[in-house]
Amino acid sequence: MANLYQERSNNLTRTWFLMIGFFALVALVGWGVSYYYGDVTIFYGAMAFALCMNVGSFWFSDKLVLSMTNAKPATREEFFDFYTVTENLAIAAGLPMPKLYVIADPAPNAFATGRDEKHAVVAATTGLLSMMTRAELEGVIAHELSHIKNRDMLVMTIAVVLAGFLAILADIFLRASMFGGGNRDENNKGGALFAIIAVVGIILAPIAAQLIQLAISRRREYLADASGALLTRYPEGLASALEKIGSYAAPMRNASHATAHLFIGDPFGAKAGKFVQGLFATHPPVADRVKRLLGSAPE
Repeated sequence: MANLYQERSNNLTRTWFLMIGFFALVALVGWGVSYYYGDVTIFYGAMAFALCMNVGSFWFSDKLVLSMTNAKPATREEFFDFYTVTENLAIAAGLPMPKLYVIADPAPNAFATGRDEKHAVVAATTGLLSMMTRAELEGVIAHELSHIKNRDMLVMTIAVVLAGFLAILADIFLRASMFGGGNRDENNKGGALFAIIAVVGIILAPIAAQLIQLAISRRREYLADASGALLTRYPEGLASALEKIGSYAAPMRNASHATAHLFIGDPFGAKAGKFVQGLFATHPPVADRVKRLLGSAPE
């Protein structure tokens, strides 16, 4: 159990290092574009647009995701174990009881969403509810409640805002460059070199932003695993549940890249393998998650 406390602390630290790096990347690219064009309003305009788009998504996240996944409200009578397990764990975690939803899908999976603790939602597929033992279900629900407790929706919204901001800046830069814009001296070798570096950097920045965003998503999964195991005091339950979810190869019926990062397991049924594939994965490999939970992960 001591290893789980250390794992939770390490993941919090790594997440904030990633966020600081993300902010630094945004500031650097924003400064480069503003310097290149001699117009700071480009920086402010792109930031405002990205904020408006993503804050709206954050505020209405529960309604958007529930609609995209065709989730329906769960009643205590029909889904007694789901309801009572969530109720008991919410009390233990010091959280308000979240609204519960069920997705008619044989693939075992679950997610949590909502802008804060008072507007939280936990949804599970019928496949997960029928496949899991009570101890495994407790592990899954504890994981989802940990996402709520750790304010992961807020963290991921910030990451999405920053990634969207960089994508908008890169698009503005490339479109304007086609028409010969820019505050640069063509006869100055230093200015020409800076222009080349700026173009390459701004083209690569959105890719780097996506990689950082996905890395943050994977870190939050590790953190929710550790926090959930601490909540139930039984990491074996969540480990067993993850193995069942990871062994189900078929994708969810309504799998979407827009919501993939919310689920406890990859809704596409993908298995992380090669290094490059792992960089673009929304979830860490199941085997690594299980090893960390059981205290046998490499340092």
